[in-house]
Amino acid sequence: MQNLLHSRIAIFVVGFALAAALNGCGGDHNDSTGQVVGELAVPNVAPTTNFSFDIGVVSGTRYYFTDRNNAALDVMDIPTKSFVGSIKGTGILAFAGLGPGPNSKAGPDGATAVDNLIYAGDVNSVKIVDPATSAVVKNISVSTTGVRADEGCFDATHGLYMISSPEDSPPFATFINTTTQTIAAKVTFTDAAGQPSAGLEACRYDPVTDNFYVNNDGTTANPHGELVKLTGASIRAIANGAPQNYTTLAGVAMYPEGNCDPTGLAIGPGTDIAIGCREATTGSPLLLQILDRTNGNLLASLNAGGGDQLEYDASTNRYFNAGSRWTATGLASAGGACSAASPCTPVLQIIDAAKRSLIKTVASGNNAHSVAVDAASGQVFVPHSGATAPVGCSTCAANGFANGGITIYSSR
Repeated sequence: MQNLLHSRIAIFVVGFALAAALNGCGGDHNDSTGQVVGELAVPNVAPTTNFSFDIGVVSGTRYYFTDRNNAALDVMDIPTKSFVGSIKGTGILAFAGLGPGPNSKAGPDGATAVDNLIYAGDVNSVKIVDPATSAVVKNISVSTTGVRADEGCFDATHGLYMISSPEDSPPFATFINTTTQTIAAKVTFTDAAGQPSAGLEACRYDPVTDNFYVNNDGTTANPHGELVKLTGASIRAIANGAPQNYTTLAGVAMYPEGNCDPTGLAIGPGTDIAIGCREATTGSPLLLQILDRTNGNLLASLNAGGGDQLEYDASTNRYFNAGSRWTATGLASAGGACSAASPCTPVLQIIDAAKRSLIKTVASGNNAHSVAVDAASGQVFVPHSGATAPVGCSTCAANGFANGGITIYSSR
């Protein structure tokens, strides 16, 4: 299988000339951060394929990302920059794939490294993948409504994995005991005014303070987003998988995010937490906000948003934001979406976490909303679709991203 895939997949290293052309604006250009060091094709993704992928993660020497077109968790070997294969399940262990559409009914979605396994959100469920055997080994049902469990995060100290189901009504988060691989608790998201959350986005666990953080898409009090802090102790106190609403949890805190429409989330140095905004208000600044996660105070607001997945790399003390809906003006396109009439200019944004300032932006491919960083190799992995599908990328072809695949950048 591996040899067959190698024979079918073109792997090439992009030269320094193209890398130089792709480097964008910003301050510190004294390092090779953001330089393109490779481009990797993905099976069954042609130039005109609308490549539907989602969140990626590095575990060990492999990069994993979810691939709805192939109904698989795709695997890349980092040292050799080679595509290893696509992990698929059968029967109840099979990923939903593209399904009937839209994304809310497709999977796999978020991928999270949990010890030596990968947990992946899917329609109605979480699938557990064992990379050692290249197999989907377990299906954990979290709902029956036909919509996805999306993005997750892991508390390794207490063996607790959190994943959100944003399109359910009301949206809810499931907490899974990773030792028993069973549901430990569920938390619903209905606000103090009795209204369901507009959705849930990325979550993170902070082992220093024993808190889970999750981006809430919108509430009555904060219609364009709030950062919710859930104490780990309050989650562990929920009895035997019983549902409890987030507003009733001991120690819960909700921090306003302004006109944000949040997506990505990353715990930074000190008490910083970075929030990626993907504003849906036409013409509003596309922002990345940095808050003090202990009290919600705004520390910085950068015109560096329009992304989805946001990662912090401690080895470089930098954030990497996959700005798939960035525009030439830095303002949100019509309705916050990319279209032929209101196009986007996707970029990878690199932020200095110490200075809380933008270092540089480099061009990325169409719908490049997923990013993962490998500190050991100093590489950043960004999947993207072909230049023409979906519509709405005005720079992709000219910047050399005609075909779908994975762009590999240098992180330092």
